[in-house]
Amino acid sequence: MRRKVLFAINSLAGGGAERVMATLLGGSEARARDYDCAIALLDRDEEAYALPDWIRVHRLDCKHGFAASIAGLTGVVRREKPDVALSFLTRANVATAAAMTLRRRPFILSERVNTTAHLGEGRAATASKAMVRLAYPRATRIIAVSQGVGDTLVEDFGVRADRVVAIANPIDTDRIEALAAEPANGHSAVPFVVAMGRLVTNKNFPLAIRAFAASGLAGNLVILGQGPDHAALRALGDSLGLGARLVLPGFAENPYAIVGKAQFLVLSSNAEGFPNALVEALAAGVPVVATDCRSGPSEVLDVSIAPGNVVPGQGRGGLLVPVDDLAAMTEAFRMMADPARRTALAAAGRARVRDFSVAHAVERYWAVIDDALATRR
Repeated sequence: MRRKVLFAINSLAGGGAERVMATLLGGSEARARDYDCAIALLDRDEEAYALPDWIRVHRLDCKHGFAASIAGLTGVVRREKPDVALSFLTRANVATAAAMTLRRRPFILSERVNTTAHLGEGRAATASKAMVRLAYPRATRIIAVSQGVGDTLVEDFGVRADRVVAIANPIDTDRIEALAAEPANGHSAVPFVVAMGRLVTNKNFPLAIRAFAASGLAGNLVILGQGPDHAALRALGDSLGLGARLVLPGFAENPYAIVGKAQFLVLSSNAEGFPNALVEALAAGVPVVATDCRSGPSEVLDVSIAPGNVVPGQGRGGLLVPVDDLAAMTEAFRMMADPARRTALAAAGRARVRDFSVAHAVERYWAVIDDALATRR
């Protein structure tokens, strides 16, 4: 009899974790032939990503609530009787820990964000952190999207270091290269630097805007994405005299076509779970400038810098600068004005991105599943 594997996630609404889950399952057909697989979707959100037809799907309606998620997933576990479970995202992780602890079977939690930074502060955050501290140390294994994310779980949430495995997000490099070759809808009229992500405080787009203004670079700064900080970013650009040179086009159906035409991509975040935009830029053949935030950029670029170092560190595909350091970010922008440097970094980035292939990630995930199945709780 084939062993049963249950996957769990909040939903397949548009988002990085949801895309990664769909990508992993889409690349798992060969491995999954040896297992009986099912997936539980906790919420009835609109599904942005398709699932393969070989996996059974349980669509619950937990309405984004913790208690309902625990109850709903416990019911799925009771019916499916999985030998092992693997979940993505904090709420699904807590629900999986509760349901599989009752079943006394191994379970794997996958943490996609820097948990401390993601949960933030306040009464609700305190309750969420308490649930994480209770649930996560019980996991057979925890897959962290970067070593920095794993270190946070060990330092702040009582997880044993020997239970943490760092596996980077899979990147479909062939797809990104093809999309990057498509027309950029007018963005190539002048040279430009690009950034992308949700327009929120943690992404620290003001740092990128200020550095661009101070650097003296010609052309435009294009920031792709939507979010509550749109008006504030526009006002900042106007106050610095950028005017129409700061382009905030919102959502782009194919952002890679724009990224692929940029001189370089800037990632100015204060914290990341895993810097998808950075790796995707490298796959599109574009070098990057990134902050040394927790977690991921230094691991992807394979370079470290000393705290307070205003000289950017040059890694495998880009330059690394301290978090929220305007002088260092501005210097990195000026260094990127050199076409020869950009060409060399882009070539190094294309080589580096091979380490983030879908096939590589799929094999590593299934190795963790096999290892968990061999571990008695």
